[in-house]
Amino acid sequence: MSGANFLVDTNFLIYLLNGKHFVKPYLNNNFFVSEITEMELLGVRGIPLSILKTRSALIENCFIVNFNSDIKKIAIQIKQQISIKLPDAIIAATAMYMGMPLVTADRGYISVTGLEVNFLKL
Repeated sequence: MSGANFLVDTNFLIYLLNGKHFVKPYLNNNFFVSEITEMELLGVRGIPLSILKTRSALIENCFIVNFNSDIKKIAIQIKQQISIKLPDAIIAATAMYMGMPLVTADRGYISVTGLEVNFLKL
């Protein structure tokens, strides 16, 4: 997997910050993060400043994919096809737009047609 590109979901970043061993196989790769994932990771009510600083430092070292009209169109198509939360549809659409797999523990992505998903082995 070395040198591969992945879009990672919020749960991946939380597992990484918590030192979970099952994210190790992905650590030699280029990580891309949707703006939605950035918002989910940092936009937590009552988050302690120390955790916010740690999470912000991690985000600063990721490649952020900005939301755009193409991602919006793909997310709309996903929402029209299946029942999925809007943030998850945008994250899936971002991976599809970038042409890279999504790394996640969230099994809800399994029903997104055309999305390549690498599920974390918890």
